[in-house]
Amino acid sequence: MTLENKFARLMRNTGPARFFIPVGVILIIFGIILLSFNTAKYVETTGKITSVEKLQHEEGEAQAYEVKAKYTVNGTEYETTLSNLTGEFKEGDDIKIFYDPKNPEKATNSKISGFIGPVVIVVGAAATVYGIAKTVSAYKKSKELDASVPGGGSFPSAEFEGFKQAYGVTEYYFRFDGNSLKPGYVIEDADRKIVFEGKMTKQALIGSREYEFRNALTGEAVTHEVGHVMTQSYNDEFFSAKSWFKFDGKNVWDVIHERGIRISTNLHSKFPHCIYDIAQNGKPFVRVESCGVYVHEEDEAQHKINVPTGSMYYRLWTGSDDFDSVFLTIFAISESEQAVVE
Repeated sequence: MTLENKFARLMRNTGPARFFIPVGVILIIFGIILLSFNTAKYVETTGKITSVEKLQHEEGEAQAYEVKAKYTVNGTEYETTLSNLTGEFKEGDDIKIFYDPKNPEKATNSKISGFIGPVVIVVGAAATVYGIAKTVSAYKKSKELDASVPGGGSFPSAEFEGFKQAYGVTEYYFRFDGNSLKPGYVIEDADRKIVFEGKMTKQALIGSREYEFRNALTGEAVTHEVGHVMTQSYNDEFFSAKSWFKFDGKNVWDVIHERGIRISTNLHSKFPHCIYDIAQNGKPFVRVESCGVYVHEEDEAQHKINVPTGSMYYRLWTGSDDFDSVFLTIFAISESEQAVVE
């Protein structure tokens, strides 16, 4: 698996962590700042206003004042400046003042509850711990996923060199078929003979759609429930979009992974064509290349000048007869419209 794939997987699985950790740290810092302004133990006294100055304000906003006042603590007179006060103030009037008994020069006109700072710190710490826990969980999940197939986290990248020309490997073509009452996708051979197809038999704007997957070589047909594409994005960060859909009630990528399938690709594989090297149980399974609507070899001239559609037409090479898994994997790539899918 390429570094880009691993990075994409990590970014997707740590989306909540990348939100909660910085928010948690900010809350902790804010809580510490609040502690420094804690006036819960300040003592109340009465001072005398010595001057009142109007502050500039926007039209429609309440008039704010800067008030200077004198107050006495244990026989010593102090003066303080109180800013951004609203109300009616006149020189010589009494005003309520709260001062720090340990340092009477520190004064304010209001008290801040002593529990706010600690509460903010606790909430920030909880958010940070949760974010770290999600990061660790995502890392463990990634390691477990790699270890669940033969070869562990290694991907047989080198074995895909020359895979398309290897003995027993055949080229097929995956394309969208919308020219019937049952739109869907088909896999064809070089003679344009359909070997596998997945056609929608029931459309649903809400809830699952029904697709019939049919192996034209064996005649076997199975109906599956296919949900609509779900895309989660965290602040539109690079690699943060996670597209998936339910397949028979489960996340389609979980279904694919349970079949021992792993995918390696990148965003710049022979741009603008994406190449997907797909392994099953640690062995090369299928190579998929995105292409334009002209997917067959005899359409090569048109294929070269056609702008690739990216999500509906592919060429593929495989030596396997497990067309159900081949089709499902490309179907998931096509439906979720992701470049880096693993």
